[in-house]
Amino acid sequence: MRVAIARYFVLGLYRQVMTAIYIDADACPVKDEVYKVAARYGVQVHVVCNSWIRTPQEPLITLTVVDEGPDVADNWIAERACPGDVVVTADIPLAQRVLGKGAQALHPNGRSFTADNIGGALAGRAIGEHLRSMGEITGGPPAFSRLDRSKFLQSLDAAMTRARR
Repeated sequence: MRVAIARYFVLGLYRQVMTAIYIDADACPVKDEVYKVAARYGVQVHVVCNSWIRTPQEPLITLTVVDEGPDVADNWIAERACPGDVVVTADIPLAQRVLGKGAQALHPNGRSFTADNIGGALAGRAIGEHLRSMGEITGGPPAFSRLDRSKFLQSLDAAMTRARR
């Protein structure tokens, strides 16, 4: 089995690291899909959340429960993600942070965050926050569908292929 390798410079030494998948797991609807794809590729999965959740008892899956508080899980992921890794998150600021570190970011609906679209996503988020602060009812995101799940699986498979290059 081929292993995806990312190289980065640490304290004067090159270090090789296997690709990993990080899940911003609080309210993530595609955890089971990530587990299946990760098993197929043989990569480590880090499930990061603010409270304990059930995860498969597999050697490549680790659960990290971080302290309660805003952005604690996001900070944990952003500090550890590196080039070649894949981060699954609906949090647009976290996606921007990991993109800046060379990792890939995927929304649970299958949309890939990229350097080309992250600015627009952040702007849309800011507009939504502004409208809500003025009392507007924005309606929230559409319900998660089977099509979203299918798009996510395709996007994650494509991200893993890119990470292995």
